[in-house]
Amino acid sequence: MKNIRLVIITGLSGSGKSTALRALEDIGFYCVDNMPVVLLPQFLEIQSEISKDISQVAMVMDLREKNFIETYRNIFDQIRNRGYKIEIVFLFASDDALLHRFSETRRVHPLSRVSIMEGINQERAQLRDLEEMADKVIDTTSCNVHQLKDIVQRHFLPSSTARRLFIHVVSFGYRYGLPADADIVLDVRFLPNPFFVEKLKSFDGHNQNVRGHVLSAEASLIFLQKLFDMMEFLIPLYEKEGKPRITIAIGCTGGKHRSVVMANELWSHFSGLDYPVNVNHRDVNKS
Repeated sequence: MKNIRLVIITGLSGSGKSTALRALEDIGFYCVDNMPVVLLPQFLEIQSEISKDISQVAMVMDLREKNFIETYRNIFDQIRNRGYKIEIVFLFASDDALLHRFSETRRVHPLSRVSIMEGINQERAQLRDLEEMADKVIDTTSCNVHQLKDIVQRHFLPSSTARRLFIHVVSFGYRYGLPADADIVLDVRFLPNPFFVEKLKSFDGHNQNVRGHVLSAEASLIFLQKLFDMMEFLIPLYEKEGKPRITIAIGCTGGKHRSVVMANELWSHFSGLDYPVNVNHRDVNKS
């Protein structure tokens, strides 16, 4: 058996295939949209030879490709005979939902020559056999984009794996400007400043004495506990909405002392809760 997991996302136009593809990309799949099915065998062989790190591939294939219906079954059989395991995910929705989506986006149905409804009916008929082949069929009629992403990710993540938001913590100095990609910005310039302690000013927030000085204040400890409580409240809500990543920026005047200490404390706390988290001290080495 080849070591690449191959997922084919297909189904009706307007049913949410692009959303499903992005959901898989967010959990580590290498994703390709609308590649001709006849190129699939060659793509997989090349991928196996040049990219050993890629073990999960997801592709959207559908009737946008002119000869898809005539060729997909033969190509899929070839792939299976070469030892690849193919998982087919088929998406559909009600006529009313599809009509509403095409009206909202003002996109043209790939099969509609006279009306959108005509195209929907033709597509349903042409894809009926493929739907019967599918390993998973998803009705997206009542799904918003966040709900669909959640359905897809829950299906493909191991049952023992809780989908978790990636947390990026960055310390910075207001002197050098706000981080452009920050989702949440916290100002810790109210905390005790080691810069004004002669024996501490030349060290940064990684130093244990600097850390001890910053955390010696009651306000520091109260702030940290409230910060932990707030983020533990917010993060599951962000996860529920399908947000894959959040950047929390913590700033002090120069980005060398207080913000570094607090960013490290936040990183340590969420690492202990088994969240994927990293920390970056943007300005710690600036004068």
